[in-house]
Amino acid sequence: MNRKLIFICTMLLGFVVVSCNHANQNKGNNPIAGKTNSGQAMNSPAQIYAKPEIPVLCFHRIEDGSKSVYNVKPAAFAADIKILADSGYHSISPDQLYDYLVYNKTLPQKPFMITFDDARVEGATIAAPLLEKYGFKGVFFIMTITYNKKNYMTTDQIAQLAKAGHTIGLHSWDHTMVTKYKDAADWKKQVVDPNKKLAEIIGRPVEYWAYPDGVFDHKGTEELSKYFKLSFSLGTKRDSLLPLQTVRRMIVPEWTPQGLLNAMRRTFRE
Repeated sequence: MNRKLIFICTMLLGFVVVSCNHANQNKGNNPIAGKTNSGQAMNSPAQIYAKPEIPVLCFHRIEDGSKSVYNVKPAAFAADIKILADSGYHSISPDQLYDYLVYNKTLPQKPFMITFDDARVEGATIAAPLLEKYGFKGVFFIMTITYNKKNYMTTDQIAQLAKAGHTIGLHSWDHTMVTKYKDAADWKKQVVDPNKKLAEIIGRPVEYWAYPDGVFDHKGTEELSKYFKLSFSLGTKRDSLLPLQTVRRMIVPEWTPQGLLNAMRRTFRE
């Protein structure tokens, strides 16, 4: 009888150990499914992918003279921000977007996000003051090779943006596309080291990424999920298995203000 009891206990213990190991493996492979350590329910990738998308705008240069699709004149930018405010839109942060996607947290009425790539100085001198005038906050993705260089933000300006309540994200070291990262050395150069330095500048973790040129592949999204809560692309493509790492944005060229609103509604099907 004792032998049988010992045998049964041994089998049960082995089952528990195997089950726990299996659960831990699943948790590592799928960190956004199930529950957090606090027991809070989290959406699965399929549930996140199915949620209505929030409009995310992307600006690069704000200056007179250039006719690039990546440039808008300061007056046009001011008109864009004004019509968004007059139309009842409310800017949200990446933290709010993450909580909406993962935890179904409520967003303000007519939410949108406004982002800026490349760390151009106009982000600090033109965009941020105008956003603050209307009660908006922006997301500034920094290409860190540009620190303190002509036409780009200084490290003090980046720190001040964070202090003012804007979000600072990473846009790689030198704008090399993720699809060209071949080994650990590339990831260290483009992501790990710049991320650490940028966090030191703003005094807090850097949790958000924007893909150089908006380009990604599944391998890259898997790797970025180790470092960032959300990653932002460009265009229409998303990865259904890793939707948090492929949040869509639309580039805003020199449109009329009403043209901007029409494009937002068409692109994100508000």
